[in-house]
Amino acid sequence: SGKAKIKTSIGFLDHMLTLFAKHGLFDIDIKAKGDLEVDNHHTNEDIGICLGQAFAEALGDKKGISRYGYSFVPMDESLAIVALDISGRPYLKFDAKFKRRFCGDFDTDLLEDFFYGFSVGLGANIAVQIKYGRSDHHKIEASFKAFAKSMKTACSRDKRALKELPSTKGLL
Repeated sequence: SGKAKIKTSIGFLDHMLTLFAKHGLFDIDIKAKGDLEVDNHHTNEDIGICLGQAFAEALGDKKGISRYGYSFVPMDESLAIVALDISGRPYLKFDAKFKRRFCGDFDTDLLEDFFYGFSVGLGANIAVQIKYGRSDHHKIEASFKAFAKSMKTACSRDKRALKELPSTKGLL
């Protein structure tokens, strides 16, 4: 249904994860505390890893899932594309450029680290491309919305294949 309870001490990330829950129709509850006196890197990456692990657990044996998902999301003047494969093999291809180092309290360098952590936690191949945009905020927001829509599609189950893995090899 897209309900979110998120408290990570990284306000901007809280907002992006709320968007992820809403647009993917995922119910998520995240509480995270980290070594923020150093910086947000470990907390941000660990949230990605843990969220990916939670999806892996929720998907169980992955029988019947669509496995692949992709989405193009415009956000005002920005455009983000996310494609992913819940293959069991983690990989991230991240292509984005930002004008500023920080967007609110969020270090833009850490966006790639979040997606990398999620890829490792879930065991998914994820490609994120932010094609263009004037506002770094809009570019990041578009990427989380595209990520949500892609995950929603990849996690959906096809009633015609509920007893089958989406693989010709017989494993993921």
